[in-house]
Amino acid sequence: MVGDIFQSAGEAVLYGVVGFAVMAVAFYALDLVTPGHLAKIVWKDRNKGAAVVLGGEMLGVGWVIAEAIRASESEEGLGYGLLSTGLYGLAGVVVMTLAFAVVGAITPGPMGAMVLEDQDNRPHPAAWVQGAVYVGTALMVGAALS
Repeated sequence: MVGDIFQSAGEAVLYGVVGFAVMAVAFYALDLVTPGHLAKIVWKDRNKGAAVVLGGEMLGVGWVIAEAIRASESEEGLGYGLLSTGLYGLAGVVVMTLAFAVVGAITPGPMGAMVLEDQDNRPHPAAWVQGAVYVGTALMVGAALS
């Protein structure tokens, strides 16, 4: 009984590590499609638009990972479950990054730059749109996994 609890807790930690690794990949993917160094822009420069977009992305990735864990092939064993969760999560990151790029390509201005333009100490409206695109895309990917 107690052994089962420790085993489940250990598996939860491993799934969390996989989810965090996918979140790190998503962070770097967003960093590639936005101008400048995203960590500096959010944490040092306190850019609200960048924070809105990054927050939307992380929320979306968390949703995709949750659905990926539910859909994982864990009945085939822990290793296979972790692998499928990671691959499903990375697929979500690819789709979300493509959605960001498409919206950036069809809207005015350099891709990703407009979302970083805070005005009057408020995020640009495009930041809210891009953040919502991330969450909406994640919901679609998550539904496809279930």
